Amino acid sequence: MEPFVLDKDVMKDIEEQRYHGNQDPLLLYIKPWKLSFDRLTAGFTTRHGGVGHEPYAALNCAYHVGDDAEAVLENRRLVTEKLAFPLEAWTCGEQVHGKHVAVITANDRGRGLLDRQSALQDTDGLVTNVPGVLLASFYADCVPLYFYDPVKQAVGLAHAGWKGTAAGIAVSMVETMEQEYGSRREDIRAAIGPSIGGCCYEVDEVVMQQVRVWLDEPQGNDEYDLSDSKRICTPAANGKTMLNLKECNRHIMMKAGILPDHIECTTWCTSCHPELFFSYRKENGVTGRMASWIGLEER
Repeated sequence: MEPFVLDKDVMKDIEEQRYHGNQDPLLLYIKPWKLSFDRLTAGFTTRHGGVGHEPYAALNCAYHVGDDAEAVLENRRLVTEKLAFPLEAWTCGEQVHGKHVAVITANDRGRGLLDRQSALQDTDGLVTNVPGVLLASFYADCVPLYFYDPVKQAVGLAHAGWKGTAAGIAVSMVETMEQEYGSRREDIRAAIGPSIGGCCYEVDEVVMQQVRVWLDEPQGNDEYDLSDSKRICTPAANGKTMLNLKECNRHIMMKAGILPDHIECTTWCTSCHPELFFSYRKENGVTGRMASWIGLEER
């Protein structure tokens, strides 16, 4: 069952192009988490709603693509308003495709909201146990990774392109939650959000050499069959490889000690669904960015 679900049934309207012009953000939520954890909010934006203009129309949530800064801030306001969080709760890092994880305290709340300079620099992973902080990061094909410890009430968010995936940012997230909050790996829930799929993501041997390290290592979890790695990478006709980054990150999460049945994984491919998502590859690098978010509501 697909865990990332639209907050309203608008697919028909999108296909008939009647949804454009509505500023109400169209969001996807992690349904199993929404039903099970009442203080938790987590999900992913689409390209619909908001106030942006082409080529970033309309719900672009990132400053670095060249969009009008006022439109980006308004889009962020629309998203947080719909989530019943104040705008100043929005907290993010300046992503560099690495594996550094920042521990967010109450003093960090709002960093990166108004500009890139105030964001956590050189940071692709964020964790916090502070209610009222809304962690956010940005995507147009890379993989959003979500983490939640319902025992210690800690949350995390990671941006995983192929470089971050190969660097093991999922492992860094688990280790940081363990060190900072005393999280037990068997308690952590994880989710993998919309990204470019193995159907559309063709890579060369330079990429595969770095990713393959995770596939060749002995399994730390007996419940995962390495023969299943065929879902992670399949040969392409031109000698390259079709890489499923979502499955690769699920594989790495299990190596890090997260239980298989504690991982939700989407089937949405950002490249296959340009009517819903921005896609860097599909749109030749000139496009907006979706945002992933996770946070604990204040009582």
